[in-house]
Amino acid sequence: MKFFRIPLTVVFAVFLMLAHVQSVSAEEAVVQEQVQVNLNTASAEELSSALEGVGTAKAELIVKFREANGEFSSVEQLLEVKGIGMATLEKNRDRIQL
Repeated sequence: MKFFRIPLTVVFAVFLMLAHVQSVSAEEAVVQEQVQVNLNTASAEELSSALEGVGTAKAELIVKFREANGEFSSVEQLLEVKGIGMATLEKNRDRIQL
């Protein structure tokens, strides 16, 4: 049986690269959580990417609601959009701006 000798520096370099990838992923997750979205100006695409539990269909309903009823005057008014419940509102309250 043949054994390959891998220099310790190569093993260390691979370890450092993997650690860096994990730290970048963790930083991206924190940045994603801090994304703010304005209910009165955001497109459906922006809403669906910024709000947890809001996909394309719900985001389009939010935009249609805004077009039909005017700008949102409170974050709680989002509950008037079909398919948006208290749980979704609470998950996203810190991300929503008016």
